[in-house]
Amino acid sequence: MAEMAEQQVQTPFAAQVLTLFPEMFPGPLGQSLAGRGLEQGLWALKTLDIRDFSSDKHRSVDDTPAGGGPGMVMRADIVAGAIDAALARAGQDWPLIYLSPRGRRFDQAEAIRWLNAGGVTLLCGRFEGVDERVLEARGVEEISLGDFVLSGGEPAALAMLDAVIRMIPGVMGAAATLWEESFTGGLLEYPHYTRPQMWEGREIPEVLVSGHHGRIADWRREKAEEITRIRRPDLWSTYVRDKKDEG
Repeated sequence: MAEMAEQQVQTPFAAQVLTLFPEMFPGPLGQSLAGRGLEQGLWALKTLDIRDFSSDKHRSVDDTPAGGGPGMVMRADIVAGAIDAALARAGQDWPLIYLSPRGRRFDQAEAIRWLNAGGVTLLCGRFEGVDERVLEARGVEEISLGDFVLSGGEPAALAMLDAVIRMIPGVMGAAATLWEESFTGGLLEYPHYTRPQMWEGREIPEVLVSGHHGRIADWRREKAEEITRIRRPDLWSTYVRDKKDEG
């Protein structure tokens, strides 16, 4: 498993993940372009096993919830030990994030924030969650992947890190593709086509094979606006408002 050195390393981006399941990392991030970037030192990964900060022979990290109720809660003292160890290695501006369904929703702007910070420390919860006191005491931000509940923070961490890593210079093959994707400029992405020109009676739109770059650009913008208006009215209203403000 690729890990950062004990001292902070100089890479475009580095991530620390606090988890009960370090073997889940790098997982898919060790494959394809992200994996190649990891091997090349374009980004770095360090996992900390939260159980290493437990003091009993069973390496337990949880206890019953105060006030009763189902499930178990991760203990503040043990999680704090893991966080403090991670902060000792983290860059000054790195966000400290708890992956939680009650957090604000992750988006492209958040991914850019992490990249610009040079790194991030992610706390992956399990069971019913983490003792609230450690989140308050360490000033932990809460971020959600979406309006659904996962069995733990690890899948969310992998997805969020992928969104950041693909923006690191040198990871993607063509940097220009990053500026023509969904959410860039506030719109969803336009449709894509490739050969064969005719498939099951469906033809590539004529404008895309015209060779007229101005017409192609206009068509792509129109389609991006149309798709955003129909599929994501929330994004569309923000886009329209921003365009009015610019005018």
